Amino acid sequence: MADTTGKLVGWIACGLLAVAFIVIASTNQAFAHAALIKTDPADGAVLMQAPAQFSLTFSEPVSPLVLTLVKPDGTPVALTSFRLSDQTVEIDNPQALKSGTHVLSWRVISADGHPVGGSLLFSIGAPSEPPVVSEAVDWPQRSAIWIGKILLYAGLFLGVGGAFALAWLAGDGRAGQRFVAAAILCGLVAAPLSLGFQGLDALGAPLPHLVQPVIWRTGLGTSFGWTVLVALIALGLGLLSLAGPRVAAKPFALAGLAGVGAALAASGHASAAEPQWLTRPMVFVHGAGIAFWAGALVPLGLALKHRTTDAVGFLRRFSRAILPAVAMLAVAGIVLAVIQVQMPSALIDTAYGRLLLVKLVLLIFLFTLAAINRWRLTASAEAGSTEVQRRLTRSIGAEMLIVLAIFGVAAGWRFTPPPRALAIAAAQPVSVHIHTLQAMADLSITPGHAGSVAASMIIMTGDFGPLDAKEVTLVLSKPDSGIEPLKRAATKPGDGSWRVDNLIIPIPGRWTVRLDILVSDFEMVKIEAPVDIRP
Repeated sequence: MADTTGKLVGWIACGLLAVAFIVIASTNQAFAHAALIKTDPADGAVLMQAPAQFSLTFSEPVSPLVLTLVKPDGTPVALTSFRLSDQTVEIDNPQALKSGTHVLSWRVISADGHPVGGSLLFSIGAPSEPPVVSEAVDWPQRSAIWIGKILLYAGLFLGVGGAFALAWLAGDGRAGQRFVAAAILCGLVAAPLSLGFQGLDALGAPLPHLVQPVIWRTGLGTSFGWTVLVALIALGLGLLSLAGPRVAAKPFALAGLAGVGAALAASGHASAAEPQWLTRPMVFVHGAGIAFWAGALVPLGLALKHRTTDAVGFLRRFSRAILPAVAMLAVAGIVLAVIQVQMPSALIDTAYGRLLLVKLVLLIFLFTLAAINRWRLTASAEAGSTEVQRRLTRSIGAEMLIVLAIFGVAAGWRFTPPPRALAIAAAQPVSVHIHTLQAMADLSITPGHAGSVAASMIIMTGDFGPLDAKEVTLVLSKPDSGIEPLKRAATKPGDGSWRVDNLIIPIPGRWTVRLDILVSDFEMVKIEAPVDIRP
């Protein structure tokens, strides 16, 4: 019966992990929660002459990694002169540009250590056939990142967590020590490799470029560099607890377990979420809790299988400690899930949410097995029942299969933005600067996606002077979708700007926005520009 249960759980875990692979494969390139909210020139703009500089404004501060201008003939030009001003990257244009359509390609990294990239098109004089910029997913690179994550998790959770279990729970038993040492060595290899993979992803470079020094410098310069450095310390402490004197094993193992939590809290979507006074400690607790639980499974299972002298004591100590550990682990996981997902519908509507559902299903099986082990098998195994000890060993093996599947799912989050990040991006406004000889305006539409929005306008003269308009009317139209102009009179609340509230933009896409400015009883100025509304 136990053999059948173990096989069934294994097949279920493999099936759910396959679902996770499909979810990962359905996502495009890596996203972070930094969202591009404004560009100058605007995407699709047609300019009479080349701009002196470009600017990209994001929803949060970023660090540029790769900035490239692709000319109409496909020639790339590296843009290396830029300045950071709060959330805006100001980029110098190094040369005069000929007529035609150009592509400004950008790749930046945000506070959580994950890169995000994109491109915008603008034309000088008149549009031409745009140069081709490849957007294909680099599957070898993505696979390397995913595998590196799983191996790093194995080193931290099974290796360092296993060293803690041997030092604090196993008594004089050493069953599973070779496995734990191998897991730690695996982590010591995976940690620096993951740093190199991070550099590849950050720069959008292919896997063969891993040998280049700039790849490693870039990876180390991201917040993930701190995760790798702390992880290496934790792995080293775990190894010292195994190889060093027994008297030092417990403090080294405890420090290593704390290092696991600290490494995970140093970077990532969850750690970068606000409020960080809550999220970082929760990630710490969650990581340390996983290492405590998962790390003990193999040593405990092998101790029971080989019936070592202290196997029953190991089981007794583990069964007493696991309940509070799992309770803290569950609380931390729930808090982080609520912060990241926010809305229940996001569990279905986003790739991150679907991965979380896969993980939750795996956790249900894991908690069910753990509960059976704890309340139905442990007492008899502690009493010395050989048959129950065998069943418990097989059940622990099934738990390990599920844990490994969870590692695979969790590693997939590297490629998916959390719903919280998507919500932040969706809430950002879209802005456009309209400039003519007669008048100009700075217009912001918040949020910048289809639905209920509000528009804010600052009106000026063509030479940046104040313009005391009598009336301002906002006109939105989208002729290619058969939508006739939507006209709304703006109000002036007293802060110098004009506003239109309770405006409905029915569909996303490129709209034409026009401002009808009544300067006097006898003069009306009309200025317009395109604006891109997100879905």
